[in-house]
Formats: sequence, structure tokens, C-alpha cells
Amino acid sequence: MKSVVERFIEYVKIDTQSGDISEVCPSTPGQLEFAKLLAKECQAIGLEDVKVDKFGFMTATLPANKQENVPVIGLLAHMDTSPDAPGKGIDPRIVKNYDGGDIKLNEKISLRPSEFASLKKYIGQDLIVTDGNTLLGADDKAGIAEILSAMEYLLAHPEIPHGKIRIAFTPDEEIGSGINNFDVKGFGADYAYTVDGGEVGELVTETFNASTATFNITGKSVHPGYSKGTMLNASLVAAEIMAAFPVNSETPATTEAYEGFYHLTNISGEVGEAQVSYILRDHDAAKLAKREEFAKKVAEDMNRKYGEGTVEFALRQQYRNMHEVLKDQLHIIDRAKEAIKEAGLTLVTQPIRGGTDGARLSFMGLPCPNLFYGGHNAHGPYEYLPVQSMEAAVQVIVNICKHHSNPR
Repeated sequence: MKSVVERFIEYVKIDTQSGDISEVCPSTPGQLEFAKLLAKECQAIGLEDVKVDKFGFMTATLPANKQENVPVIGLLAHMDTSPDAPGKGIDPRIVKNYDGGDIKLNEKISLRPSEFASLKKYIGQDLIVTDGNTLLGADDKAGIAEILSAMEYLLAHPEIPHGKIRIAFTPDEEIGSGINNFDVKGFGADYAYTVDGGEVGELVTETFNASTATFNITGKSVHPGYSKGTMLNASLVAAEIMAAFPVNSETPATTEAYEGFYHLTNISGEVGEAQVSYILRDHDAAKLAKREEFAKKVAEDMNRKYGEGTVEFALRQQYRNMHEVLKDQLHIIDRAKEAIKEAGLTLVTQPIRGGTDGARLSFMGLPCPNLFYGGHNAHGPYEYLPVQSMEAAVQVIVNICKHHSNPR
């Protein structure tokens, strides 16, 4: 049997960064290559019904070894890594028996507990870190490694009762589009868990509600020496749009817990055309709707001032708070809590200030809370992953499979 760490180190060396939002799924060829590699591994350890579909979803089955009427549960993790930081040429190393001091990643940057207080929780443990040039890829290759290690353990220990387990490794989670192509009915699970984020012991049942707001601005480009009364500088209109949004409040850097925000994600432009993009987030659906209306009004105000058609406004819903579905499915949450506590861990429950595939799946008919994979500082070179947290995640997954062997 491979260790969960061996799996993880092998996986992160495969470049699976997702690309820009695209009609093509997966958005990058490395994800499909990874799916095929995972399919071979699933077959090698003894999973059945292993498939990779045209969208790059890899699915497989661990058959039930208990014949009573028990629910079919799903376990999911995503194959892509974030495009927010370099993800090619990942060269991880393991810091054994962490002493609580600074960890030098390369000549330029270090991982310091003075900046990342979470490090203090892991003194004496083994930490997987980056070389400072790329992200680590624990989000979510740690989840994949943990699921497969748990499946291999259950296959090696048939005395542990479990029902039918379906697993899925999904593409393009980081750009929010992959799960659009997931066949929930064909997957055939009664409910599921994503293993995608959070420190050891964490169980997520609440996410943001999320939308994107895009302002496409059309100006009038005229020679600047002879443009009085005729030029409309699209970039200046873009600046005016940004000035209408909060700068010192209601931003990611000024909010926490249940507080929502407006987040400027992109600005580009010249005289003739420009674009401004925001993501809008709030745990409360009514509050998000107000944010959406505010953004829409900003566009309307610009069109009244500069002429209809100056600003083309587009609003796109991304995901909704999974709590709206899971609040009526408490048995799914309770069994995850039992599994975490049985592993000897402290249960951590808090709203995630983001979203997961589980949020989308919950509204697609597959209730799906999120389990921890154990990592910290995702999407950048300061990402790290305690080995002991990975091992704990494997145990929690095994416990969940065991707990769900009880009849409906």
C-alpha cells in the first residue's frame, strides 16, 4: 500500500492548473491526463466501474460489503489547482519534526509563524512545504490522496462494514465551471462529501452566496490634441466605477466570519474600451441580492451620465450557500461529526468564506458538506500541509464509510 504522503507527492508533480473560464472542459489538458492516471490507480487497488468521461470526470465504485439497505455515499475531490499562482514544476519537501521557527522556502521568502500563526499548532509534526516558487497543490490533491488511501484501507480490511461508496475526481473547480457538467443522477449517490479544504477537524456546512459582476465599457477614442467635447476615455469611466464601490470597508481585507464583501478582481483598459470585474460575496442571500442591485445601479448611473450603451453590465451567479439545503439533512452532518470525534479530533465548524463543488452539488440534488484535507494558505507559495492532518483525514473518511453502513 502507498502511504497518503507518497500519493500526494506523486500527484502534485503533475501540472493540472485550470485555465480561464472556458466552454471547454477540462480547461487544460493536464487535468485529463491526471484523470486517466487516477483511473489506472483505482483499477490497480481494486475499485470497480472505473470511468473517465468526455469532460474529464473520473468516477469509480467501492462495492458494498454489507448487504442491508444502506445509503450510497459519495466522496469527491477536484483535480485542478488554482491559476492564482504558478503550478508547474512543484518541488515539495518535508520539514520533519517542525520546531516552531521560521521555515526558509528559498532565498527570497520564508514561512514565518509571526505571519502565519496557524504554524504554532503543528510544532513537533511533519510539514510539507513548497520551494517558494509555486503553490503546493494540497487544494485539492491532498483530498484525492486521502480518499484513495481510505479506499485502499477499506479494501484491505473487509471486516470493516460499509455500503456502496462512489468516488469522483472533478475538473475545473477553481474556475467554478467544471461541476456544470457533472452527471449527478448517473453518479448514483444519496448524498456525498467533498474533501476540499480546511484545517484538521473542520466540517463545513455553510458557504458564501456568490456572484460575479462585469462592467464592459465602450469609450470614444479621438486624437488627444483635438478631442475636446468628443473623447470619452473608457479607462476613466472604469476608474469612476471603482470609486463608486467601498474601498476601506466591505472588501476581503476588511471583513471576516459572516461579513460579505465586494472584491475587485480585474481592471484592464485603454481609451476606447475597458473592463472592470468584481466578485460579490455574502452568506445571507438577501444581502447578496442588495450587493447585486448596487452593482447594477452603478452601471445604470454611468449610462445616464455618459449615454446609454457606454457600460454593458453582466451579472453571473456562481454558487449559493449550501446551508439552505443541508439544514434539512442533519443526519449527514451528524455522521460526519461522529467520524471526526471518533478519530480523536477537535471538531471545527465555521462558515467557509468561499465555496466548494459541494455547494453547487447540494443545489443540483446531491447534499454535500465539506470535510477537511488539512492544509493551510492555499493558492500561493506559503501553502503548507501537515502530514499528520492528512493521516487524520484518511481515518475520518474510513469512519464515515463505517458510520453510513447503518440502515436508512
